[in-house]
Amino acid sequence: MYILIALVFVLGYTAIALEHPLKINKAATAVLTGMLIWTMIMLGHHLLFTGEHAGKDFLLTELMEHLSDIASILFFLIGAMTVVELMDAHEGFRVITDRIKSTNRLLLLWVLGFIAFFLSAALDNMTTAIVMSALLRKFIKNKEDLWTFAGMVIIAANAGGAWSPIGDVTTIMLWIGGQVSTMNIIVKLIAPSLVCLIIPLAWLSFTSRGRLELLSVPDDELEHDPAKLTKGEKYLVFFLGLGTLLGVPIFKNYTHLPPFMGIMLGLGVLWVVTEVIHMRHPRWRERDRMTVSTVLKNIDHSSILFFLGILVAVAGLQVAGHLGDLARFLENNLSSIYAINGTIGVLSAIVDNVPLVAAAMGMYPMTEFPQDHAFWELLALCAGTGGSILIIGSAAGVAVMGILGIDFIWYLKRMSIPALLGYVGGILTFWLLW
Repeated sequence: MYILIALVFVLGYTAIALEHPLKINKAATAVLTGMLIWTMIMLGHHLLFTGEHAGKDFLLTELMEHLSDIASILFFLIGAMTVVELMDAHEGFRVITDRIKSTNRLLLLWVLGFIAFFLSAALDNMTTAIVMSALLRKFIKNKEDLWTFAGMVIIAANAGGAWSPIGDVTTIMLWIGGQVSTMNIIVKLIAPSLVCLIIPLAWLSFTSRGRLELLSVPDDELEHDPAKLTKGEKYLVFFLGLGTLLGVPIFKNYTHLPPFMGIMLGLGVLWVVTEVIHMRHPRWRERDRMTVSTVLKNIDHSSILFFLGILVAVAGLQVAGHLGDLARFLENNLSSIYAINGTIGVLSAIVDNVPLVAAAMGMYPMTEFPQDHAFWELLALCAGTGGSILIIGSAAGVAVMGILGIDFIWYLKRMSIPALLGYVGGILTFWLLW
């Protein structure tokens, strides 16, 4: 049963990677994989576990605990996607896109890469990826260009999240657990994280010369639309939405509530404000496309289900003992902290980095590696940036994949090599500096 569960995960993962040749939606495969793994765990529990862990009640409790964490991520994703779509429906992104005049691929690639890098440190990598994907979709016309810039955003967001205590779920785990302190992780990891960004940027610079074909929306396109938004309404919704996204880390820090509560609070405020705005308009019925009720229909629900399936499947591997066995194998066969964390980072491109980091935190107590030890800092770097190697290796990648429909194989061919080079470069930089 143990081997069968692993086989189902491998087959499911392969089907996700081959989504386009198989013509089966990745969300369907992910959901099927996750549910099959847990069905096998429950039916074969007497073969997998002994003692108190063999009971179905224990396994159901484990499932509910994992679902609590998964639901927090999914609710955050739904809230963030809704806020971004609402800003988009109110033409909020024109505040930025109207000011983008350059069509130089190389210049925009570096500028947007660094924006995503630093924005991710202030927000988190998934939120940054969602915002940047919505922005890119508004002004880049060619699909190849759009996917290339989106791939760069994934790499930049993951690199930016690694050096901030609130930039990635794994760094948050290490920060809250006391393994790393705020200033130390910033000082120690900002240079390696920058290398993780700069090497892929340099690689893509050789293939990104020339001019971009930008989407343009004529100023008079909506001139005679009776439901046309005023400039003040556009700015109000845009800055309220931006404030909601930027305010999530602050909300979490002061209330100690999970991030999805902050994003939902902001969405509630934005919902009320937009309802009042449109209710006061004389042609309010013609603004139905801008309401939250309509916007909710536009978010990519299949990507939510895809995320659910993948996280449920990985939770199953954790409960069945696969991830724990993997951690013990690393401990017994790899003595160097660079070899251990480097391997964890590569594995995080395949398996979600959260349970991998959780397993590492359990395997290596702070009596062995005290706070701010190089082991924990390197773990944050590797787990945060290793997921960029494959598009489904990070929350940012999964979010962008759902929003822009990026093909797994395309990302593998186009972005995996520069992401891997940046990953190795970041580890080497950490080794040279510390």
